[in-house]
Amino acid sequence: MNIKHIGLTSPGDMGQAVALTLKTGGFNVHAALDGRSARTRELALDAGLDDCGSMEKLVATCDVLLSILNPAAAVDNARAAAAAIKAAGKRLLYVDCNAIAPQTMHEIAKLITDAGGDCVDAGIIGPPPRGKAGMRMYVSGPQAEKLQVLNTGGITVRVLGGRIGDASAIKMCYASYTKGAVALGVEMLMAARRLGVDQALDRELQESAADNRQWVLSRCTVMPPKAHRWVPEMLEIAKTFDGAGLTPRVLLGAADMYEMIAKTVLGRESPEEARRQGRDGQAVVQGLADDPAGQTPA
Repeated sequence: MNIKHIGLTSPGDMGQAVALTLKTGGFNVHAALDGRSARTRELALDAGLDDCGSMEKLVATCDVLLSILNPAAAVDNARAAAAAIKAAGKRLLYVDCNAIAPQTMHEIAKLITDAGGDCVDAGIIGPPPRGKAGMRMYVSGPQAEKLQVLNTGGITVRVLGGRIGDASAIKMCYASYTKGAVALGVEMLMAARRLGVDQALDRELQESAADNRQWVLSRCTVMPPKAHRWVPEMLEIAKTFDGAGLTPRVLLGAADMYEMIAKTVLGRESPEEARRQGRDGQAVVQGLADDPAGQTPA
């Protein structure tokens, strides 16, 4: 398969960075911006993406379609792509890169293959590939090997094998720790501030758990603007664990935390705004703890 034209259905913070990396690697990158927000349009314009307008035109133009968006919209996006694939009669390679449960991934794969397309399961681990930062793209499914050509710049493709669901599974397991632990760590620090023992706790953490303290503080600097996307991701992890015969409750609690954080002033910022502010972890925790909106749902 000769891959030259790659489509992105929603070039947000991660999608834009992936698009820029792929363009640097020599690929032509396109988007479908009909109905998208002003922010998404601006990010696409800044990345120099070709706007195909509709999903139908995007499918007709591209060899590969990457779905990188809010996991809550993953199935609807696949359904729209499947309709466009069927209408075009084109054997497009659809790559779902969203943080979804293996069960959800199987649902999406069926939508795409029933429409006449091919589907690859992909899980992204790591930050958006900007500057020195790089990400790993785990891929699985019968057509996964074809994505080796995306090994470029800040993207490292790791093929897991031919089973749909494996890439999503590793993403779910990994994110359960990283984002689940951030939720617990931030809740701990917010509780200490509200209880008036934050300075004493911080001293104790520096003395007995300095690495853990720094890990939480460093990761919470970029978390609030992404909290609304992490809510459905936690729900997908809970679904994954439940399907494996484990409790979903830990991750349901993390979903509650991110739902609350998304309602705060910091949570309503865009990732671009948060980066411009340059707050450190302690400033983020204080802002969340002191925000009246920072209460978990009843």
